[in-house]
Amino acid sequence: MAKVKTTFFCQNCGSQYSKWQGQCTSCKVWNTIAEEVIQKPEKSNWKPSADTTKRASKPLKINEIDTTQEDRLNMYDAEFNRVLGGGMVKGSLTLLGGEPGIGKSTLLLQIALKLSYKTLYVSGEESQKQIKMRAERINPNDNNCYILTETKTQNIFKQIESLKPDIVVIDSIQTLHSDYIESSAGSISQIKECTTELIKFAKETSTPVLLIGHITKDGHIAGPKILEHMVDTVLQFEGDRNHVFRILRAHKNRFGSTNELGIYEMQGSGLREVTNPSEILISEKDGELSGNAIAATLEGLRPLMIEVQALVSSAVYGTPQRSATGFNAKRLNMLLAVLEKRAGFRLGAKDVFLNITGGITVDDPAIDLAVVASILSSNEDVALPSNYCFAAEVGLSGEIRPVQRVEQRILEAEKLGFSTIFVSKYNKIALKNTGIKIQLISKIEDLVGFVV
Repeated sequence: MAKVKTTFFCQNCGSQYSKWQGQCTSCKVWNTIAEEVIQKPEKSNWKPSADTTKRASKPLKINEIDTTQEDRLNMYDAEFNRVLGGGMVKGSLTLLGGEPGIGKSTLLLQIALKLSYKTLYVSGEESQKQIKMRAERINPNDNNCYILTETKTQNIFKQIESLKPDIVVIDSIQTLHSDYIESSAGSISQIKECTTELIKFAKETSTPVLLIGHITKDGHIAGPKILEHMVDTVLQFEGDRNHVFRILRAHKNRFGSTNELGIYEMQGSGLREVTNPSEILISEKDGELSGNAIAATLEGLRPLMIEVQALVSSAVYGTPQRSATGFNAKRLNMLLAVLEKRAGFRLGAKDVFLNITGGITVDDPAIDLAVVASILSSNEDVALPSNYCFAAEVGLSGEIRPVQRVEQRILEAEKLGFSTIFVSKYNKIALKNTGIKIQLISKIEDLVGFVV
């Protein structure tokens, strides 16, 4: 038997040390270094086929490299395909993270049941009966999805060799363990080793692999940061468990954009794709209420109409409160200062609360004008017309600045039935004969005339 070796890993960032020390020199966190047992035999876990071992990489001139588009598999889920960049690339490794109970397993099981390809769903957290009960609720008629409850990578690869699936789903990477590493499942060394074996399998067989990863209390994927560097795509499944809406984002994508957004609605029969996000981001009201404004924003290539709510009231205590949900609080303070300096509104002694409905976080500067309009509406207790929307950035001198792809925002507002959209006078707009009125303004004082 080979000699057992031990080394020390930081449980926060994954840095390796030859001996124990109190503070990690990489991430500067105290008391996170733990000893783990490592034993690596010379033989590898995944055995490549004979034709794979004969091929060797050789240098090519840059003009000889084939730049044709990667072959992708249709996942039969429009939102998932959009976030991935058009489908799953063969041989890619995708990591999906999210809070406990948010619906990660439900999402991947639902996708696995939709696929027309042979799919192997490996679960280390639930039994086959538990998965069967969930599958019957989502999609009772499916013959292409195989369920395996196993945590040892050696046994998983044996089943893969006999089944030869087109797609493999692992739920979750923290539950896997390899016999070649003598540490517990979920440790730094086990996660790295199991991921390395899966990468080797995916690249040599051109089989895409989907991994589910747990996250820490800080919202980061549990395990070493190198795990996110090893995989091809890192997806984040977000949302509030008290609400029914879920958002899928790509934090890293080697085969597509990281700006795309997928939106789902959690129902009793699984996750429903939301093709028109504005239906969930704009609340239904019987009458017009003050403090509400609609903003035209962009998430990747997708235009969204979101509702901005503001509440301005007299401060009960000595120090006024400034609170923002889904919006940058420092930017809110800047816009309040612009309103006081350039438009003459005395908001320094008032509480201001701001909320982006739908539970999403927006960092698009184009919603500045809607934020200002909602604050003015609440301060004056005057409701804005429900068919008004806004798309412009506000500068420190009170000027209304242009935003990118304003024509796409205008067309989305027109499609959803808005009659007037407020944009910057300095935007170059080539649209002709639109059914929506484009109101051009150049400074914040112009907006006050329409709102108050």
